[in-house]
Amino acid sequence: MASDDVANLADSLAKTQVDEGELSYKGQGLKLDNAQSVEKMVKAIEEFDGLRALRLEGNTIGVEAAQTIAKALEKKSDLQCCHWSDMFTGRLRAEIPPALVSLGNALITAGARLKVLDLSDNAFGPDGVKGIEKLLKSTACHTLQELGRHCCILAAALTMCHKESSALGAPLQLKVFIAGRNRLENDGATALAQAFQLIGSLEEVHMPQNGINHPGVTALATAMQHNPQLRVLNLNDNTFTKRGAIAMAQALKHLRNVQVINFGDCLVRSEGASAIAETLREGLPILKELNLSFGEITEGAALEVARSVQHKDQFEKLDLNGTNTHKNRRKKHHSIVRIYLQTSEQSAIVNDAVIPSHVSDDEGEPEEDEDEEEDDDDDDDEEEDVEEEEEEEELEEEEEKSELNQFSTPPSAPRTPDVSSFLSFPSPDKLLRLGAKRSFLIQQQVDVSDVSKTVEAFLKISSVYKEDDAEVKSAVLESIDAVLSKAFLTPSFQGLSFMSSLLVMLGLLKSEDKLKPVKVVPGHLQCLEHAVKQSYFPREHITVLNAFMARPNKSLEPCSSARDRLQSTLQKLKPES
Repeated sequence: MASDDVANLADSLAKTQVDEGELSYKGQGLKLDNAQSVEKMVKAIEEFDGLRALRLEGNTIGVEAAQTIAKALEKKSDLQCCHWSDMFTGRLRAEIPPALVSLGNALITAGARLKVLDLSDNAFGPDGVKGIEKLLKSTACHTLQELGRHCCILAAALTMCHKESSALGAPLQLKVFIAGRNRLENDGATALAQAFQLIGSLEEVHMPQNGINHPGVTALATAMQHNPQLRVLNLNDNTFTKRGAIAMAQALKHLRNVQVINFGDCLVRSEGASAIAETLREGLPILKELNLSFGEITEGAALEVARSVQHKDQFEKLDLNGTNTHKNRRKKHHSIVRIYLQTSEQSAIVNDAVIPSHVSDDEGEPEEDEDEEEDDDDDDDEEEDVEEEEEEEELEEEEEKSELNQFSTPPSAPRTPDVSSFLSFPSPDKLLRLGAKRSFLIQQQVDVSDVSKTVEAFLKISSVYKEDDAEVKSAVLESIDAVLSKAFLTPSFQGLSFMSSLLVMLGLLKSEDKLKPVKVVPGHLQCLEHAVKQSYFPREHITVLNAFMARPNKSLEPCSSARDRLQSTLQKLKPES
């Protein structure tokens, strides 16, 4: 390791926090590759008598470093809390299982009795979960109260852990489950639901942004009924649709201890919101917070929800902000004011002040066959897009006038920046709202081991490029560089597959899988022109790209100027034969 690196690591370690029973390296951004890089950390662990909690989140740990740390943990029988989320950024998937196996075996050898094991935000897939399967089935996890992670293997391990601990007379009492941004999807959610139903001791469930649709949501709804002490249910940014929302509403009727429900960005739709409102009128007596924001619900359903919480003694906050509706597959937007219900006086405002008056009840909802599909028609021409933007601007102006005439409520807080939301429905505003760390956040979100997802991310980001807006232009190019540099500099990345997939999606190459190309916009080609000039872009791909750009193609005709510039740049960069 270079002397500068050693000095930097020494400085970082000097900042290490040591609370009572806890050793923390949280968020220090350490790159720990080998035994030398963790030498001081290992010494601190070994000399820490009564170590109960170890925080390693926000660093990146390689196999050799993990094995060295594990050796130090083998004698730490008092260890109860392992906060190990976001611990493998930039690592190859093949590195993660052996690292986890080493750490898990150390805890078993030590005879630890864990209460908290947080491995969330690692996105290491089924192979990574296999790395902790042995640990989860061991006596070290019979005492678990809080767990963050995912997958079918995890569900099976939890089930086995519960059965074995029950046989010993001390059933697993898991209280908190956290699995944010872990690609659970329906299979993982359904498997976990079966384990949750068996365990029955959950008090908090946090599973935001996991790609779960109504089958997985329905399975989780059934499981929640069997956890009577549930206080917090956070499924933000999954996709309920009305079927999942109605199933969840029915499940909530069986629970009385729920205090916080977060179904924001879950597409609950109006029928789902109405079902939830019915449950609120009849039950959930100590509910404090409800988030149904950005759920595509109409005025009538929103009012039902607002009125259903009006007389709850402990209720504090209702979020119906940013509701969208769709009609004829063309987006229309209206905003619903965020309401804070902290006193009976404020509660009285609900009937009059929640909804902008211009929004019509008959805007309608999307048909059921659109539940799983959010894409706009590619056949919409540019005139329709312009008309739609004008309609939206007029609608926003009307909202502003309408809201001035309403009773005042606390201003709506800005929506938390969300990379997943931007990549799903990109816009310049969403990109800018991600803040100064946008390129890093996007780089973390994109799985460059998946060529198709890397191509998709490139096309989504570049679609919002604006040549005449310096701020947007800079944000887009920084984000493009972050994703593509990570991809092309990863040894296992399949560059030729990336180029093939990109050409297919631009409509320049036919696909055997009959993939539908995107509607090419100038930003795609302008960002590609930028990328090919960067040092990370392989020179051997330039000849291929140049050959396809030189061919006549209808998909590129609307972007002739950008195409000409790209082709000119490729000609200059093309390696001499």
